[in-house]
Amino acid sequence: MTQAITPECAKIVEVIARNAGDLALSHFHKLSTVPVEAKGHLDLVTAADQEVEAFVTRALIDAFPDDGVFGEEGASRDGKSGRTWVIDPIDGTFNFVRGGDQWAVSIGLYQGGRPVFGVIHVPVRAQTLIGGDGFASTLNGEVMAKRKGMKAAQAACGVGFHPIIPIDLRLDTLRFVLDEAKMSFRCCGSATLSLIEIAQGQVDGYLGTGESTWDLMAAIPILENIGIGCTVDWSQIDLNDKLRFACGTPEFLNAVAPIIPYGTVLRWD
Repeated sequence: MTQAITPECAKIVEVIARNAGDLALSHFHKLSTVPVEAKGHLDLVTAADQEVEAFVTRALIDAFPDDGVFGEEGASRDGKSGRTWVIDPIDGTFNFVRGGDQWAVSIGLYQGGRPVFGVIHVPVRAQTLIGGDGFASTLNGEVMAKRKGMKAAQAACGVGFHPIIPIDLRLDTLRFVLDEAKMSFRCCGSATLSLIEIAQGQVDGYLGTGESTWDLMAAIPILENIGIGCTVDWSQIDLNDKLRFACGTPEFLNAVAPIIPYGTVLRWD
């Protein structure tokens, strides 16, 4: 497997993610004073999101001046190296605003038309995940176990829907999960945290509808190293696209293939 970045560079990104998490926590501990805006119904952005993204952007440009940067809150910088760092400053902003612990700082590297490396830091839970091309996937420094299989009697998946997604499409997805696939489901409000749940064996997979590329850019390389696949065909994806995808063990992906096969794109009537 080709190594996208050196161990020294990976450590730099880890430190950036941890420092960004500390910055986000400083806002989290004084939520009553954090300005909150609505990008849409149930789609929020805070001053913390904007400040964390600005911090991460500056730090990445300082560390990797030839690389590009692309962020949820508007960060956009073309690079010369062919590498682009994709930032989700606080994935799970709604949870953040409500005082929950299911939010994370996510920094992924996009190179050669696909995600190749990622760092995820979950500040309230003190969890840091790192992995990708040339790097074993680790959780707080411990190598993560490979994942495979799915027990029918315990099958469970995470689900996530962007607020723009029509109700009928959401209900059709849940009907499939409950009736045809006969799985339990959970919705935690953060794609990144839902994907971490797969890595930890808490669910077998995740169905995302309306997610953005920054929601999974860091997680995908980490998960691929431990046997977890994804249906996104990155050769057909622009970084601004909204996605409909499945991510999970091979057995999970086979079970949900009737509604989300490999290469599915987001569309509705």
